[in-house]
Amino acid sequence: MSKGEVLISESLCLGCGYCVAFCPKGCVEISGDKMGPRGYLMPIIINPEKCNACGICGWLCPHSAIEIYKYTEDEASAAQGR
Repeated sequence: MSKGEVLISESLCLGCGYCVAFCPKGCVEISGDKMGPRGYLMPIIINPEKCNACGICGWLCPHSAIEIYKYTEDEASAAQGR
């Protein structure tokens, strides 16, 4: 099973909410109190353990503010064992 890490660039994000609307696992939501430097409410990752790094949030982000890093559980275990 794949896992992933989603990074949201606060300098690029305009808080449109596409990442929230289209995340099939419900891992992203717009924060009620976290403002980005441009004055928009920022999305946050609420369920990182559910994220399978499908990439939909990054594909649909019109501002290219999302990067997805995908790894398998074996790779994650190997990285922790170093």
